[in-house]
Amino acid sequence: MAVVVIGTLDTKGEEIDFARAVIESQGVDTHLVDVGVMGEPEVEPDTAAGAVAEAAGTTLDALREGGDRGEAMEAMGEGAATVAEGLYTEGTLDGVLGLGGSGNTSIATTAMRALPVGVPKFMVSTMASGDTEPYVGSRDIAMLYSVADIEGLNQLSRRVIGNAALAMVGMVANEPDVEVEDRPTVGITMFGVTTPCVQRAREVLEDRGYETIVFHATGTGGRAMESLVEEGVIDGVLDVTTTEWADELVGGTLTAGPDRLEAAGEAGIPQVVSTGALDMVNFGPRDSVPEEFEGGQFHVHNPQVTLMRTTPEENADLGAILAEKLNGATGPTAIVLPLGGVSMLDVEGEEFYDPEADAELFDAIRDRLDENVELLEREADINDGAFAELLAETLDEYMREAGVGPEH
Repeated sequence: MAVVVIGTLDTKGEEIDFARAVIESQGVDTHLVDVGVMGEPEVEPDTAAGAVAEAAGTTLDALREGGDRGEAMEAMGEGAATVAEGLYTEGTLDGVLGLGGSGNTSIATTAMRALPVGVPKFMVSTMASGDTEPYVGSRDIAMLYSVADIEGLNQLSRRVIGNAALAMVGMVANEPDVEVEDRPTVGITMFGVTTPCVQRAREVLEDRGYETIVFHATGTGGRAMESLVEEGVIDGVLDVTTTEWADELVGGTLTAGPDRLEAAGEAGIPQVVSTGALDMVNFGPRDSVPEEFEGGQFHVHNPQVTLMRTTPEENADLGAILAEKLNGATGPTAIVLPLGGVSMLDVEGEEFYDPEADAELFDAIRDRLDENVELLEREADINDGAFAELLAETLDEYMREAGVGPEH
């Protein structure tokens, strides 16, 4: 049982050595990975900085001579990820702890993101009170704000670093009792405005013998699901909520990037897709919405989230994008259209009800969809129970035909 501690031992050696001592005082081994570039380590590492640089295909001398801090940090991040993956494969990594400012936060979390979900990952960072998305990505990384800079040991830093070290000990020494069942796994995407649909579809699938994992379609949620598809954790996808593409197209805050809707198709696994929440683009507080969108139709979801209704023109573009993505799928694929509305807000009497915009979305999908993608339509809104059951039953049929459905 060992915790890998990643840090710049030329500048943070005292603090990292303190964390190591706390961990080892609890009977847990440590493995120090030095990612410092400019100086000599203040404490002896188990994996030297030179080995980390070589794992990234370069050398410490080259990074020093280059004089580009950003390039050096990127290289050491790549090298640390390779080292961490190797230690995990060897069975000598049970958890990862990082300490540092912006530089080592970038390096250590790059290594953490290379490890599977479930491996304990803890980053003590001066950056943890701001935007942590670049560091966490779609992985289960815990970040603790260091409060003071990680520069020397004092009554504050000893407590914060000590707490983090003990937290790592607790995680690696007390593996949770997780029941693992040999059931096919389905990834499902959800938003607040598609929750009833997902809840009913999940009930149907679980009754039929599937395990389900629901992802909040907030950009990182969609990326997390697709990364688990790539890793082979997920056997089938029920992509109810494709709203992240609205943010990607229009410029909202919850985009999952231009590769969204590709992983299942490339993996060739069964997928059933719908148009959930494509009626909305997400922004922060109302006063944070960029001026270019003034004149749009807004709904203040809560003080931190403002929704903007997508226009007919944007819906036509979204339909074309969905069709293009699904046309490239190599496995069984269907798209199911809820003609009565794509979210709770897109039904008659609600703020985003816009049959013209929905028609543009649906027509674009119909016009561009290849024959290899099954097209299903129902005169119901997305949260109608019968519509949810259709989604689940279609995916169940696909998975059984593909030989990845539950055993009977």
